[in-house]
Amino acid sequence: MNETLAMLRGAADRTSALVKGVSDDELGLPTPCSEYDVKGLINHMEWAISLFESVGSGGGFLPPKDYTGDFPERAERMLAVWERPETWEGVSEAMGGLPKTVLARMALTDLVAHGWDLARATGRHYEVEEETAAALRAFSAQMAPTGRARGAFGDEVAVPDDASSLDRFLGLIGRDPAWKP
Repeated sequence: MNETLAMLRGAADRTSALVKGVSDDELGLPTPCSEYDVKGLINHMEWAISLFESVGSGGGFLPPKDYTGDFPERAERMLAVWERPETWEGVSEAMGGLPKTVLARMALTDLVAHGWDLARATGRHYEVEEETAAALRAFSAQMAPTGRARGAFGDEVAVPDDASSLDRFLGLIGRDPAWKP
């Protein structure tokens, strides 16, 4: 729990800082998620972070809502839920009976992947600790078939064997680490 929680905190802080730096004139930029421009991506991120807050606290699956521009505040609320030891126990009926430990790793995957998407779209740098990237790579390797079947991951993108752990994670989930707008 503590290791994943620390990774969640780091990813949430890093991604919140990126979101805060987005200007209105960047909202229409394309992103590595072809279905989203920057505004649509942030809207998706707001929904996802609220979803992980809800299911972490035993709540239900939330429908997407319109963009509100409050991602950092939502991230803090989500982290507050996952800071409680009882949040890590049991399963989430709202997410098909998945163990809550898996949901925490899914939240981390979402934060890092979409943080990277946002950074690429807006020309900013995105970096994660090697430990986080390696953990995400291992988790995504296990989850990739299910993620692809459910539309959460794209087809794997080949990356060089000597690529960084972050780039290898990105390739596993269907991102091209070389993507440029």
